Amino acid sequence: MQPFFTPIVSALFLIMPFMVKITTNQSTAQIVLRTPILSSSAANPASILSKRVLSIKESPTLAITAKAGKYKAEGRPIIGLAAGEPDFDTPQHIKDAAKLAIDNGFTKYTPVAGIPGLKKAIVNKFKNENGFDYALNEVIVGVGGKQTIFNLCLAVLNKGDEVIIPAPYWVSYADIALVAEATPVIIECGIEQGFKLLPAQLEAAITAKTKIFMINSPSNPTGAVYSLDELKALGEVLLKHPQVLVATDDMYEHVNLTGNTFYNILNATPALKDRCIVLNGVSKAYSMTGWRIGYAAGPAYIIKAMEILQSQSTSNATSISQVAAQAALEGPQSCITPMVTAFKERHQYVVNRFNQMPGLSCLMAGGAFYAFPDARGAINTLFKQGKISAPSDMALAEYLLEKFDVAVVPGSAFGAEGYFRISFATSMENLQNALDRIEKALA
Repeated sequence: MQPFFTPIVSALFLIMPFMVKITTNQSTAQIVLRTPILSSSAANPASILSKRVLSIKESPTLAITAKAGKYKAEGRPIIGLAAGEPDFDTPQHIKDAAKLAIDNGFTKYTPVAGIPGLKKAIVNKFKNENGFDYALNEVIVGVGGKQTIFNLCLAVLNKGDEVIIPAPYWVSYADIALVAEATPVIIECGIEQGFKLLPAQLEAAITAKTKIFMINSPSNPTGAVYSLDELKALGEVLLKHPQVLVATDDMYEHVNLTGNTFYNILNATPALKDRCIVLNGVSKAYSMTGWRIGYAAGPAYIIKAMEILQSQSTSNATSISQVAAQAALEGPQSCITPMVTAFKERHQYVVNRFNQMPGLSCLMAGGAFYAFPDARGAINTLFKQGKISAPSDMALAEYLLEKFDVAVVPGSAFGAEGYFRISFATSMENLQNALDRIEKALA
């Protein structure tokens, strides 16, 4: 059997030379650049394919989910903990709105940036929930949150620009920056600092080439949530560097595991508004991942540039999905509560179990539906015992899948070697069985 992670490992080695990685030791920072080497042989695909596509990797989470699905279809008792989507159905009133749109013939092209009703709902959401004032021309609807980030990067980044990305990070941030011919600047923020970027780290990373600072709270993959004071401290650094745009990804805003008030960096530092792009969507809060609706708000000239790009790619998001998203934002928000309640219960269970396993350490999360245990101790032990082929999270993930039928995502996919991510957006029965298997694998 072909090792599961061979293609992913190859892709990660392919992307690494294009990236800048910053490791901090107290107040110092080291920047290392590597130069890519591509074959010029006509027989080699590298001579045919663009440097742009060769610089990026397939989404590891999607690749792992697909592989686990293949194994399951073959009859193996796979428990997949890789997919980042709620296991709840889309609320009925949202589905009813979509059905009515179909019955009413709302199946044609719409304005590229979104239908007026949905854009008004987004404006109202920002006003009522976050305290932000946006005009309709400062809002755009995209085909999922990923497209809005893609459009943003292509709209503002040039070759040689730098994008600061705290690690662990959502798998697509760095690759999207690379597609835009920019350089991802990765800052390590490990478990020792709660997976959160420190102001000194941000200050040390900013250069004359810095164009975007990316922040994600609650975080995928760690569930870390920045407090208002932590955001204020980062904002004070950013105020000193007016050339830096701020992209804040709030996709997990409503998956709140603590009950504490959610804060965006604009709540902490309103003076950043003229250079901040707020990114969000309906995928996680309303279990609408397949509907593919994300949205962004920011300065009108940036939003317009994103619209122009979108007009030459997908054009509008699906008309029916837009109606459904409007119903989600305007309808009763109580539909979120049962999902979050279940996530809280599962979260407590998963973290407690991981912290009882040898070689694992796992923090309580503030939001999202992921656990991100530090597995460095377990990896070293398993390697010394000869149970895994290398002292790496890739080898651990392959071991768990191939020997114990549990699919997890290695931390290196998120820029954090030695960890792994599980989603607890699955049934408690699945979680219990999966964690029993992981515990057995680590024994």
